[in-house]
Amino acid sequence: MNQEFIDFLQKLVDTSQIVIDRPKGSLHPRFPGKEYPVDYGYLEGTTSMDASGVDVWVGSLGKHTVIGMLCTVDLLKRDTELKILVDCSDEDIHLIHNFVNNRDMRATFIKF
Repeated sequence: MNQEFIDFLQKLVDTSQIVIDRPKGSLHPRFPGKEYPVDYGYLEGTTSMDASGVDVWVGSLGKHTVIGMLCTVDLLKRDTELKILVDCSDEDIHLIHNFVNNRDMRATFIKF
């Protein structure tokens, strides 16, 4: 992985406020009964492919460090997205991976 790319992701996180709009344990808006395994939100003042803020998963490590990214393909929404992973332990990554890989969505994780 290109270190400059990783540094740019970290700078984006460092210069943005993380807004957690779906905290751990909250229910997914499209899939009743499906709980978020870790905090999920976006970087305020940013824009992603779906015209909303850049998505971010925030895990349990508490270091404010970008540790990787998740690339998703959603057949229902018919889109792809990049989601930044911040402070995620291996267990957090496992939980996120299980959460996003469902009937109509697949994701791959790239760890830095």
